[in-house]
Amino acid sequence: MTTRRAFLRAAAAATLAAQADRAAHAADAPLQPMHKRPIPSTNEGLPVIGCGTWRTFDVGDDAARRRELAGVLRVLFGAGGSVIDSSPMYGSSEAVAGALLAEAHTRDKAFIATKVWTDGRAAGIAQMEQSMRLWQTDRIDLMQIHNLLDWRTHLATLRDWKAAGKVRYIGVTHYTSGAFPQVEAVLRSERIDFVQINYAANDRDAQARLLPLAAERGVAVIVNQPFGGGSLLASLKNRPLPAFAQELGCTSWAQLLLKFVLGNPAVTCVIPGTGRREYMIDNAHAGVGVYPDAAMTRRIADAVA
Repeated sequence: MTTRRAFLRAAAAATLAAQADRAAHAADAPLQPMHKRPIPSTNEGLPVIGCGTWRTFDVGDDAARRRELAGVLRVLFGAGGSVIDSSPMYGSSEAVAGALLAEAHTRDKAFIATKVWTDGRAAGIAQMEQSMRLWQTDRIDLMQIHNLLDWRTHLATLRDWKAAGKVRYIGVTHYTSGAFPQVEAVLRSERIDFVQINYAANDRDAQARLLPLAAERGVAVIVNQPFGGGSLLASLKNRPLPAFAQELGCTSWAQLLLKFVLGNPAVTCVIPGTGRREYMIDNAHAGVGVYPDAAMTRRIADAVA
């Protein structure tokens, strides 16, 4: 005979199973195609949510991790995304991403953004040629000078490569607000297509000068560290999402933080580092719907303070 306790256990198990089934179906449901914003130098549309590879794609030959990352890229492309950002300093990330694109025959869906990170013209050329081999492609969509290292030397090379069709776009990057004066000087003195900088709800220095300057100079902006380098998102995990997040269609802190970044019209694309399929699904939802105005961005900043 079934006891009341056994019945309740069975009922609870059935409820959990049903919840898990609904969650799985929701995760597998087709994602709404994300918005695109124009790259000012060409007016080509770029999807607003991309995928960063620092740490997350540095998995070497780990077959299980590679399968998970293949799922991340399937979600990215399924949501209409394309930008995959990497660097030679990210360990095996370029090789892993390149192999996954080749295995899935999805190179045509990807906007490959990588970097040169070394001193000297010859070393820079050798490093960029190695990146092309690792990505298994004869053309990089965006080549960036990582952290402005020897930027004058590499910028001359990149202009030659762009003219030759080896790269489509050129840019510079940094990840700390302390370098913003140098980044600003490059934006004012040089014609480039992209700048990649840090910007988040708790890291707003770019609002004052760099983002307006990029808009003025017609330079596309890629934002790294939208979660404050991960520390901001971690600090919010046990805090309830504010009720006003519903006005933006957000159901998670990650979506709200990404919407904060995209609330600035100078931002072209944001590239949260992502190594798990469910996180890519969550991030992709921030690429649709409405974005916060100035008043709402202040509310978000206040909410995470």
